[in-house]
Amino acid sequence: MANLFVGNLPYNMDDATLAQTFAAAGTVVSAKVISDKYSGRSRGFGFVEMSMDEESQKAVEMFNGKDVGGRSLVVNVARPKEDRPPRR
Repeated sequence: MANLFVGNLPYNMDDATLAQTFAAAGTVVSAKVISDKYSGRSRGFGFVEMSMDEESQKAVEMFNGKDVGGRSLVVNVARPKEDRPPRR
């Protein structure tokens, strides 16, 4: 299974709509739109977990750069926390 980062989401997209969108590429295990902890509004990005690596690759190919809700999605394989540079 691979976890995908999905950026530049329309602000009105919720978890269910994100899962439904990515279901076109295969079986979605989970889909989560990240919200601001104070306002509850979408932060414009989320994560989708696909059941197989092949489906994850297909999702990247299908959705990276695709216009959804007037915004061009950015989709790539999410990096584990330990691989990210430290925050300042």
